[in-house]
Amino acid sequence: MAEGSGRSAVRRVAVARGISLTGSGAAFTVLAYIVYRLTGESAIWLSVTLLLTMGMQGLVQPIASWLGDRFDRRRVLVISDLAAAAGFVGLAFARTPGQLVVVASITAILESPVWAVAGASIPNLIEEEHLPWANGQVAIGRHLGSFIGPLLGTQLVVLLAGDGASPDRLLGAGAFVFGLNTASFLFSAWLIGSTPGRFNDERSEKQEHPGIRAGFRYAMSDPVLRAILIGWSVLLLGVGLILVAELPYADEFGKGAFGYGLISALWGGGAALGAVFAARWLTAEREPRTLLVSVLLGGLIMFAVGWSPVWIAALALMVAEGICEGFASVAEQGLLQRRTPDDVRSRVAGAVEAATLIALAVSLTAGGPIVEALGPRTAYYIGGAMTVAAALIMAGALRHPGPPPHQADQAFGFAPAEHVVADRTASP
Repeated sequence: MAEGSGRSAVRRVAVARGISLTGSGAAFTVLAYIVYRLTGESAIWLSVTLLLTMGMQGLVQPIASWLGDRFDRRRVLVISDLAAAAGFVGLAFARTPGQLVVVASITAILESPVWAVAGASIPNLIEEEHLPWANGQVAIGRHLGSFIGPLLGTQLVVLLAGDGASPDRLLGAGAFVFGLNTASFLFSAWLIGSTPGRFNDERSEKQEHPGIRAGFRYAMSDPVLRAILIGWSVLLLGVGLILVAELPYADEFGKGAFGYGLISALWGGGAALGAVFAARWLTAEREPRTLLVSVLLGGLIMFAVGWSPVWIAALALMVAEGICEGFASVAEQGLLQRRTPDDVRSRVAGAVEAATLIALAVSLTAGGPIVEALGPRTAYYIGGAMTVAAALIMAGALRHPGPPPHQADQAFGFAPAEHVVADRTASP
């Protein structure tokens, strides 16, 4: 396949992920807001909601990512999108906080294969030297979704129901947002299904890295991947507290639903901007140090958010924190893709995501009681400390990364040059 066709395929994947995440960002932000209001502004209920959506994905991630290494990744992505669309239809009919959380948890499981499998597909769609650009495009779509989704969701709730509205009006507004998200997943499924190119190498019955746990084993055998897995997990131990704190933090400034959506939206917008710069500037050689510096700066910015006495300053810091995340996410994806063979790449990505989401689940469990006892600003201080600790954990491996534990031509999932065109023009 020509370079232009590979770029077109990557753009379609990026748009698909951006659209579905925009819908999910709107839906899950609205879900958290509705549960928070229906339960008398309970931070503990908010914590449980986040735990059983984000945290649940961590528990099922090893199986979800295994699907991407065992079966055709395109089919896995399309089926996951369709299943998630059905889940959000069910969410539109939920009427109580308990029903909302249970259906949302099931829906989160249904869409759990998306990120590990989509990320593992990228090296099969584009040449190795263009990986930073490709990962940047996917990150831009993901972070634009994080920017638009929460802001769109909360504004629709305010428009349709009013801030502090009655339960029936809140649930009605939520059903409308959940319906929009259903449409976003259906459109994403169509985009992925019609994208040209191969999403994985040929599958064979005999696998070099068999088993659901192969991703963990491989990640722990490589110092760089091990440092990313452990460091990212420590970082997420702090991030969960911040996620629980965001709505109470906005309430401290008297901003309500609008402020809550704005915090998430500006972080996502900053992350998209960071991904734009990363796509243009990053190279394979720059990825390790970029990841390290971005994580360290992000931790320091979290401290500043907790301290900020001014709402506008807090929002500006959210943008800066997002920019750091944009650079970090593109660099991390490049490192993971370059250091893993195709037949285990989804499971390695899934192992990292599972470890971090389980850490997030632990953090979310503690988030409600901590925020209620110590206040939202303390959560930002703790999150900042954990992020700086993550940077220190990753420092040794990322400052002087050795070669990946495999031969490049065999392990990156890139066909030899003479086979690239044939592989990518084959019918899906």
